Amino acid sequence: MKILITGSNGMVGKNILEHPKAIFHDFLTPSSSELNLTDFLQVDNYIKKNQPDCIIHAAGLVGGIQANIARPVDFLVTNVDMGRNILMAAKDNNVKNFMNMASSCMYPRHAQNPLKEEMILQGELEPTNEGYALAKIFSTRLCEYINKENPEFQYKTVIPCNLYGKYDKFKPEHSHMVPAVIKKIYEAKQNNSPEIDIWGDGLARREFMYAGDLADFVFYALDNFKSMPQNINVGLGYDYTINEYYEAIAGILDFKGKFIHDLTKPVGMKQKLIDDSKLKSFGWKHQTSLEDGIKKTVEYFKSAVLND
Repeated sequence: MKILITGSNGMVGKNILEHPKAIFHDFLTPSSSELNLTDFLQVDNYIKKNQPDCIIHAAGLVGGIQANIARPVDFLVTNVDMGRNILMAAKDNNVKNFMNMASSCMYPRHAQNPLKEEMILQGELEPTNEGYALAKIFSTRLCEYINKENPEFQYKTVIPCNLYGKYDKFKPEHSHMVPAVIKKIYEAKQNNSPEIDIWGDGLARREFMYAGDLADFVFYALDNFKSMPQNINVGLGYDYTINEYYEAIAGILDFKGKFIHDLTKPVGMKQKLIDDSKLKSFGWKHQTSLEDGIKKTVEYFKSAVLND
């Protein structure tokens, strides 16, 4: 197929493009300077000109908890504009297949874990990333509405759990937990620091999947798109505490210092574990263990980030 992938320069996009099965498709990979997703006319013209068979929407303004708290307007408006423009331009130009990449942050903050796809909009959102979550809900619902009005338009949403891996962002203002902790512990070891601080008590639970596994799911889904559910969680189906992630990363980096918990800092949701029932029924399972995924990510950090 000829596939337009938005966000081809991001972590998800790069992992998709370097997957072994990528050679079987013709990928359109415009940069943000070549295709401004916040400009509907530009998006419409690009799709009209290139006529993709399928679109994977993986672009977005993303960041960690600090960035989301500081810039909620940007995280809401920019992501809503991107989602609306790419979806409506695809529909207007008769693109029949659309894979929308959403996020498990769409689920209500007090929802019972594991989080089922039907729980979207069933309660209030986590305030620390509400703007981003609302934008993702908007695109997810728009896919549902387009499909409901005309089932020929297979516009479906993938809801990954938290991701980490090659091509991740390691700068504190942009990074999510795993790359931030890798950088923090690496620097602490380099500086012979005796201790490292952890936000909160470290008992909040998180599900992080290696980004290469999400890329593998994408190609499995492309081969089985008609049978893929309208909305599908993609993750491990189990989680770890923040403390366990710190311990795993410290072990791989051979950091021997102590962990100090800063109870004044925000921690977000206490748990965010996806329900993988539909994923199992669909027939796909992740392959990368936490230890292997962190090792690969640390290798990438040392070779690509530190030498940049």
